[in-house]
Amino acid sequence: MDLWQLKIFCKVVELQSFSKAGEAVHLSQPTISSHIKDLEVHFGTRLIDRLARQAQPTKAGELLYAHACRLMALRDETESAMAQFVGKVRGRLTVGGSTIPGAYVLPRVIGDFARSYPGVRVALRVGDTADVLAGIGDGHIELGIVGAHAEEKRFQQVPILEDEMCLVVPPRHRWTAHDAVAMQALSAEPFILRESGSGTLKALARMLEGEGYRLADLNVVAEMGSTEAVRQAIKSGVGVSVLSAMAVAEDLEAGTLKRLTVGSKPFKRNFYLTRHRQRTMSPLCKAFAVFVGDRWKVAAVKNWV
Repeated sequence: MDLWQLKIFCKVVELQSFSKAGEAVHLSQPTISSHIKDLEVHFGTRLIDRLARQAQPTKAGELLYAHACRLMALRDETESAMAQFVGKVRGRLTVGGSTIPGAYVLPRVIGDFARSYPGVRVALRVGDTADVLAGIGDGHIELGIVGAHAEEKRFQQVPILEDEMCLVVPPRHRWTAHDAVAMQALSAEPFILRESGSGTLKALARMLEGEGYRLADLNVVAEMGSTEAVRQAIKSGVGVSVLSAMAVAEDLEAGTLKRLTVGSKPFKRNFYLTRHRQRTMSPLCKAFAVFVGDRWKVAAVKNWV
């Protein structure tokens, strides 16, 4: 067993495919299969099940994947530490972003960071807030930006950016003649929810509580696993929803969706830069955190480093 084989194994698990893993690491599918077989012989157990067109880890494979990810993270941290020792910022950093910051905030930040530090490679993992926090918790992700406050004390967070939430309806909806809708009217309208674990859902719950309502008071007709799915469902007339203004900015400009306010004033939430409180940040992670803090003039981030 070596780190290269573990990297290949992780790619197979993450991409659920031997062929896609081969493309990612520039190896043929038979070579990928050979490396996985060597690992299975080494550990004396099957690690990957080939189900139809997908490769899925067995229970043993899931256990190995968790440990392998930590080893990959330690490898990246080692490279970053040695680069810093010789006066360079370089290496590989894995950051996470919940749906909105992962799609609309982090790509631009990562691009600017990479231009400032050419020897750096940043991998972005996008999921809902719960996914990103879980990744930070188990060490797969070193730093993340999420759209909800973490209740667990093992996470350290700093608010870095404000996001406005708005009611989104199709362009021919009867409410488009108005700028705001009363909460009582919204509670009777067919409503599309984000899935459990998303920061958008948590923000919506807080907004409703501020108006004296609960999620259970909504007329929920569908639950979607992504913001994109919610956007398309609204356009198709399935219902209305509350989404980040960032996520619908292009639709609003094109007139394919309409935004309104619920109640008397706009509802805003924070995006939080998030790390594990007990884990030591790698030099590269520190550099990225400071870069993010400087971008939005959040001095508190420098207390981390």
